[in-house]
Amino acid sequence: MESDRRALLCAKYCLDRKALDLKILYISELSALTDYIVLASGTSDRQVQAIAESVRLSFKEEYDLAPLAVEGMNEGRWVLLDYGDVMVHVFQQDVRKFYDLDGLWIEATELAVPEDLK
Repeated sequence: MESDRRALLCAKYCLDRKALDLKILYISELSALTDYIVLASGTSDRQVQAIAESVRLSFKEEYDLAPLAVEGMNEGRWVLLDYGDVMVHVFQQDVRKFYDLDGLWIEATELAVPEDLK
């Protein structure tokens, strides 16, 4: 699966659990770390966990694909799912503001989230 399709699927799975302020950032030209970063917010630890779990389980069930790493799931304040070419960061809103990955990657190209995903 191409990395852009994987990033769009991550966005869809986040939105399936009512993620807020979703962004898909293309950073491949800025970093060797990954191709895309998907940023999403939730309003509570339970919602953050549900959003991250939606991504993890949907990829597992539909594509038999597991993340390379998962961090922060127990706390539910900031969860990272690493799929190699796509990294998904799901934050509580105040944590997202504090760490400001949006600002860190300000030079990245933001992909428009297709209307049919919203």
